[in-house]
Amino acid sequence: MYNILIVEDDEAIANLLYVELKDAGYDCTCAYDGKCAADILEEKMDFDLVLLDIMLPEIDGYELLEYIKPMEIPVIFLTAKGALKERIQGLNLGADDYIVKPFQTGEVIARMAAVLRRCGKSINQITFSDVIVDLESRKVLQNGVEIELTMKEFDLLVDLIQNRNIVQQRDKLYEKVWKQPFMGDTRTLDTHIQRLRKKLGWEKYIKTVFRIGYRLEG
Repeated sequence: MYNILIVEDDEAIANLLYVELKDAGYDCTCAYDGKCAADILEEKMDFDLVLLDIMLPEIDGYELLEYIKPMEIPVIFLTAKGALKERIQGLNLGADDYIVKPFQTGEVIARMAAVLRRCGKSINQITFSDVIVDLESRKVLQNGVEIELTMKEFDLLVDLIQNRNIVQQRDKLYEKVWKQPFMGDTRTLDTHIQRLRKKLGWEKYIKTVFRIGYRLEG
């Protein structure tokens, strides 16, 4: 279980992130201004990652980043400041990634996973709805019961969860999972998706996007 600090003064955004990250298997704490975040960090320094807004009351994100850096906790800026020079400034100051609002929570989760891997904090489990996926043992548990998946079904499931709410194009998804060029025949991918839906009972979660691909919704 990874501990994430969400520092965001917009409570609606903070609470959305909290719910989505909890559903994805993260342990989360919210702070709605920079001073509160600094106090939380002083009391509890074992966070694995901080999601940090820049325009905050009390202490802004740039100043808070300077406070966090000696703790060696990865930081991802989540901000409406989307100009190129602002993104460059944030990364040069030491942020590990920079995401501009509005964003899809699926993208945030995927980029969090990438930062955690890059920082040596490997992710052993991912979750979605009633399913827990153990990435090391390659086991899938649904409500505590192990679900037997083929190797390709497992890889598809992992990709869909890590990119939840983001449309995965058929050709790109095929090439990622089968690790070979897509030649235009979608039957193999479509069949595996159908089997995955049936095994998990996820007809309402794995959506077909007409003529494009698939999206895990939730």
